[in-house]
Amino acid sequence: MKKIVIILSMIFLGISGTYAITVTGTVTDSYNNPLPGVNVIIKGTTTGTLTDINGAFTINVPDANSILVFSYIGYISMEIQITDFKPIAVVMTEDVNRLEEVIVTGYASSPSSVLTGSTSGIRIRGISSAKSSRNYYPPVQDFNTEGYSAIHENGFKSPLRDPLSTFSIDVDAASYSNVRRFITEGQKPVPDAVRVEEMINYFDYDYPQPKDGHPFSIVYELGDCPWNYNHKLLHIGLQGEKMETEEVPPSNLVFLIDVSGSMDMPNKLPLLIKAMKLLVSQLRAEDRVAIVVYAGNSGLVLPSTPGNQKERINTALERLRAGGSTAGAAGLKLAYQTAEENFMKEGNNRIILATDGDFNVGPSSNAEMERMIETYRNKGIFISVTGFGMGNYKDDKMEIIADKGNGNYAYIDNLMEAKKVFINEFSSTLYTIAKDVKIQIEFNPAYVKEYRLVGYENRLLNEEDFDDDKKDAGELGAGHTVTALYEIVPAKDKSGQPRKLQYQQSDVLPESNDNNELATIKFRYKRPESDKSILMVKTIPHTSIPLGQTSNNFRFSAAVAGFGMLLRSSEYKGSMDYNQVLSLARGSKGSDDDGYRAEFIRLVELSDSGWTSMGSDE
Repeated sequence: MKKIVIILSMIFLGISGTYAITVTGTVTDSYNNPLPGVNVIIKGTTTGTLTDINGAFTINVPDANSILVFSYIGYISMEIQITDFKPIAVVMTEDVNRLEEVIVTGYASSPSSVLTGSTSGIRIRGISSAKSSRNYYPPVQDFNTEGYSAIHENGFKSPLRDPLSTFSIDVDAASYSNVRRFITEGQKPVPDAVRVEEMINYFDYDYPQPKDGHPFSIVYELGDCPWNYNHKLLHIGLQGEKMETEEVPPSNLVFLIDVSGSMDMPNKLPLLIKAMKLLVSQLRAEDRVAIVVYAGNSGLVLPSTPGNQKERINTALERLRAGGSTAGAAGLKLAYQTAEENFMKEGNNRIILATDGDFNVGPSSNAEMERMIETYRNKGIFISVTGFGMGNYKDDKMEIIADKGNGNYAYIDNLMEAKKVFINEFSSTLYTIAKDVKIQIEFNPAYVKEYRLVGYENRLLNEEDFDDDKKDAGELGAGHTVTALYEIVPAKDKSGQPRKLQYQQSDVLPESNDNNELATIKFRYKRPESDKSILMVKTIPHTSIPLGQTSNNFRFSAAVAGFGMLLRSSEYKGSMDYNQVLSLARGSKGSDDDGYRAEFIRLVELSDSGWTSMGSDE
């Protein structure tokens, strides 16, 4: 049974002749990991605080008789009375019932109704497991069936032979949190689990809001490349227009939840339920939620329900239990049917798939799923994916679903990540402001000998795809940022002379040397309701600044890119090492209100010390 330990200490301060008590403490889990987001409230008041990214909190109480109430999603609330100066250890216990027979139950119109894959009933029976996931921690296995698509890193290209670089934007962040999971378990991530662009785009950057009528702004910056000082690094940033929650159109949501036997682990279904309850807490009366589950069969656990009926929605979530095989394709079909039946013409229609990605029963080939997802995507029903768990995690299949379904892909390894995805980034997770966003850049060979796009290997497009409005590309959510980096080999040496080839001459237009243009960059995007794209064109000047004078955005994104290349043992990492990553990240952390950059720094520190002692190749 998972426990949270809370350590309290007290400091008495004299204030105007009276005494206020400052209570400080740290909240950790049973593995000594800090737990952020625990509510700490003075009983009988609305005065309280939350634990920070390090699990720490500070709160002033009026006297030594004050009582603190500690609450955390999924755990029994506890009350602690301040009595003395000694540290107090408090154990919070998970609020679940032990079940030996596991049954998925919903709101049944008749107690005997049984689901067989249709939407007419609302109860599933016979999905059972011998063990309760709440109390069963399986032994460490000697095998691993996690699936990742192969990544072949982008190499350098010549603008004379390959004048155009074209790719789709990517706002997914699953790779970073999955990599974090590996590292916190003391393992070096497998190379194909490291998608550098997703690591970079896990973080927000300080880009300006759009002002010209387009749904996103564009910034760029050219500076020294930190892993090869003979090269340059071009930083390109997009900032989606931010929206307040009340401005977001109503949502027709369908939670598609995997309750198969593979989800019967503490970091899968129990964590999934807590994550979904965080999302439910953000919903409004005009939003609607239905819940579809799948195991050996698929079924409608909760019909479409107004978002302000939170108790009803949460009760349906809390009743979910895992067991059985995995009819993933049948679950997808039922979820799409449910979303279509409740379609909001002026709203956001989206399925949120929560799973470990183990589709192993029924018609589940990638090609079949892609066709189904693309059909409903064209009807205006998108799908986002949240992944859970380890061991049999199917990253490759989930990435395909999100990419084809015009949705986001996130990996949730703890409740803090769930808070990031479903509360901090609520609008950007659920509401698309621009779809099929493509980037095409032409480098000036007078200044660029070679270029390399860092990451985005599975987002590359053909040159002709840029102008093809039928070609699918990435989506940008409200408030999302997108960052891309190009490593550039200058066409001229440090003395300003062109780099000469031994056996051929380059064919560069004379005027290219006179316009001081590094590149021309084009963007295409569609409004969410439109099938016709809009073109934006920007010219990037050939103006480079020293690394130390670049922005925090530039240096922090470079630090994350460098870390990703080190994790992949990339041939392009140059002189980059963990100390340089740490130096860059520490010097560009900025305000870091949510603490994500500080967490990144700790992750790098853990990686460096852990793998050095294990004889890493780094």
